Amino acid sequence: MLPKPELLKGVENKDCLSRVLDKAEQAIKTWEVVMTDFLSPPELAEVKAAFGRLTEVSIMSWGGYPQAERQRLAIARAELPLDPTQVAIAAVEIAGNFLFDTANHRDFLGALLGTGIVREKTGDILVLGERGAQAIVVPELVPFLEIELKQVRSVPVKVQTIDFSELKVKEPKKKELTTVEASLRLDAIASAGFGMSRSKMAEIITGGDVRVNWKEISSSSYQVKTSDLIAIRGKGRLEVGEIQVTKKDRYRVQLTRYI
Repeated sequence: MLPKPELLKGVENKDCLSRVLDKAEQAIKTWEVVMTDFLSPPELAEVKAAFGRLTEVSIMSWGGYPQAERQRLAIARAELPLDPTQVAIAAVEIAGNFLFDTANHRDFLGALLGTGIVREKTGDILVLGERGAQAIVVPELVPFLEIELKQVRSVPVKVQTIDFSELKVKEPKKKELTTVEASLRLDAIASAGFGMSRSKMAEIITGGDVRVNWKEISSSSYQVKTSDLIAIRGKGRLEVGEIQVTKKDRYRVQLTRYI
């Protein structure tokens, strides 16, 4: 049996991790590759941290393309090799003419959930503008969606399976910048990276809208380090690069902002 109580200590997404650990125990007992539902980035980060402490099982995450936010896990005994092809997912196109009734990500997600499925069964949604969208889902949902998903907003749509090579993935826009700060406090680094005042950033942090490596951080004095990923709801992400100490004992920090 896995040490669940110990692994769940201090975890933000306890219910999710508990379910995944149950799947892991199933994989150990049956010698089969077991699938989870799709996990959000915060859930995925906590699951990977927990499984990094385990030697009995291995995991493989995949969401259809390298930058996918929502991913599904394949879990197997450590003796069994895993690769992304074993993560059971499917890609569908939701095609329609949205020229006169533009639909956004929320519209397509709402239409999917409106068929009665739950969010955990769907991965990323890629909006294609006037042509519709593409979505990653669990394979068993495809026949259901082909029949049940007939409209998004006022637009009739047709759902069909597509190959993953047909996904229209947009590379995120990024901006490289350098800042020199007296400390590595979260409010100092994030305010420089997102181009806002430090007092405003402090409000956003204490308001619970900032995550570092997908974990909510509400303390402005939190110390960031190289490779940290800072995310603010609705404003994108900031990756902390190389940190150097100047002759005046300040910190020169390389930042990459993803929009």
